[in-house]
Amino acid sequence: MGTENTVILDGVGVKRALTRIAHEVLERNKGVKDLVLVGIRTGGVHLAHELALRLEEIEGEKVGVGAVDITLYRDDIKGHAEHLPVGKTDIPFSIEGKKVVLVDDVLFTGRTIRAAMDAIIDHGRPSCIQLAVLVDRGHRDLPIRADFVGRNVPTSLKENITVAFDAANKPVEVVLEK
Repeated sequence: MGTENTVILDGVGVKRALTRIAHEVLERNKGVKDLVLVGIRTGGVHLAHELALRLEEIEGEKVGVGAVDITLYRDDIKGHAEHLPVGKTDIPFSIEGKKVVLVDDVLFTGRTIRAAMDAIIDHGRPSCIQLAVLVDRGHRDLPIRADFVGRNVPTSLKENITVAFDAANKPVEVVLEK
């Protein structure tokens, strides 16, 4: 028996979710002053750029966007890190005293987020770190929750959620794989 896929957000749904998240980020932070976005490689980076575009459309100001690679911060690869390809962390601005919105595509156990926070703190001390995710699927191993969620999708441990991007790295759909 093959896998059964269900589209839970199409392109329009993804855009709507990101627009809602942008408004929630602006409301919570009272605008974009001292606000920066840091996406987790790879899907989170693409979503951070999309979120930055929406914030700029609404506020008329650009927001800094960075990228963090968490490979060396993961807690499930101790002793194996030398065999993993390491991506590039690119945070081209100071995060000292900034409000950092960490962006990822799917929140699952929370371990990726913990690793990303460790990586960000190695770059400086932000005033706060907030979390924006397109999909929260539950099953936390750590006490981590998202501040901004596009869609909550309770899943079983056997299921998977994938965010698909087009050739221009624009999110086109979110698929639940059973």
